[in-house]
Amino acid sequence: MAASLRLGRQGILFGLRLAHVKQCLWTSPSWQEHVRLFFQSPCFLGVTPLKVQMPALSPTMEEGNIVKWLKKEGEAVAAGDALCEIETDKAVVTMESNDDGVLAKILMEEGSRGVPLGTLIALMVEEGQDWKQVEMPPPEAAPSSTAPAAAQVAAAPAAAPAAPSPPSPPKPATSGPLRLSPAARHILDTHGLDPKLATPTGPRGLITKEDALNLLKTSPAPKSTPAMTAAAAPSPTPTPAAVPPPPGGRPNIPPLSVPGKPGAPGTFTEIPASNIRRVIAQRLTQSKTTIPHAYATVDCDMGAVLQLRKDLAKEQIKVSVNDFIIKAAAATLKEMPEVNVTWSGDGPRALDSIHIAIAVATEKGLITPIIKDAASKGVQEISANAKALAQKARDGKLLPEEYQGGSFSISNLGMFGISGFSAVINPPQACILAVGTSRAELQLSEDNETLRTQQLMTVTLSSDGRLVDDELASRFLDKFRANLERPQRMALA
Repeated sequence: MAASLRLGRQGILFGLRLAHVKQCLWTSPSWQEHVRLFFQSPCFLGVTPLKVQMPALSPTMEEGNIVKWLKKEGEAVAAGDALCEIETDKAVVTMESNDDGVLAKILMEEGSRGVPLGTLIALMVEEGQDWKQVEMPPPEAAPSSTAPAAAQVAAAPAAAPAAPSPPSPPKPATSGPLRLSPAARHILDTHGLDPKLATPTGPRGLITKEDALNLLKTSPAPKSTPAMTAAAAPSPTPTPAAVPPPPGGRPNIPPLSVPGKPGAPGTFTEIPASNIRRVIAQRLTQSKTTIPHAYATVDCDMGAVLQLRKDLAKEQIKVSVNDFIIKAAAATLKEMPEVNVTWSGDGPRALDSIHIAIAVATEKGLITPIIKDAASKGVQEISANAKALAQKARDGKLLPEEYQGGSFSISNLGMFGISGFSAVINPPQACILAVGTSRAELQLSEDNETLRTQQLMTVTLSSDGRLVDDELASRFLDKFRANLERPQRMALA
């Protein structure tokens, strides 16, 4: 009995001592600090990243393409360093870093197309941090509009086994004589469909192309005609069944061509459009549908300019006819500031500077780099600026400030032998000058007794009728012709 009490007392004392030791361990400040530092260490949580997003590199940019990364993962990056090249709706622009650090992870590889603004394209970490332990952000939630579509796709396989029989063919929707449009007749004959099954929506019961396409979507795979079956009977090889068009998709009318094989009549090949080409299409459509274009044409005698070019060439000064045209347009705008305007949402807006935009053809489309303050520059300086900007445009290296903010545009097709044409206004500008080639013509001299040869060049001014009326456009062309035919006037303007 005494031994049992002694053993029980020893057990109680041992338990009290063990509890005291545990309490000392867990209440020790150093122990808690070690635990906290472990769970906050980069090995456990990862390094907080600096996010690099797709920037807006032009006012009209909505998405961009990653052309090339100029830094690799693990490379140090300083603020202002070039990170990558991005194709905008205007040109290929170099994106610079806004922070110092290390490029940790590239999320959008080279060749990524249609990346929307604000999309995460890369991750950086601060200097001194382990870039390999960068914390990956959670994926962005998909748009809610895709949820119903996903539900339908998920429900489609489950509903498929429940269908006991194939869908019954549609019942004839028409009676009496049939009236078909040529396109509808071609579609129905091509796919072997009964015209009586189509629901006519055209005037007086006409079956239109859309009616035939709707019937094609809802009809099962067409059966072989008796003539084809009879011809195929002796052959032991089975003929492949016709593949119906995908549900909800566009029927192959006309069918797509197969690369490497000759295209059948009516086939086509879809060409993906670049960002620049899409923006050009949008801008041209906007210009022709929202701006009332007016046109005025005049012939200019280029004899004095051509002679001046020859004299300057003897002094090793090489300038083009287009350089004189740019100078003449800028000098005329300085004389007539009422033409140097743009249209805003509230009305006309007078411009203080004269920036001439020149159209340059590139592989990706037309772009208009700007010669700034052209009225205050000489012809030789204009020539140097125009050559440098044209080369940068062809290389896709124009900066946004080099093609934004023009007040007047010039498009010259004279080097292609075009005698005259009319150009589309580049909004929000008020005018664009279309320049043709020069040609030799015989004209009567002032005494009306002798003939002389003149080098005439046709120019056409496209003007916004809301800003520049016909009388103002005529006076502008008259002064422009005077400046071009007497180059010394440009130095006095």
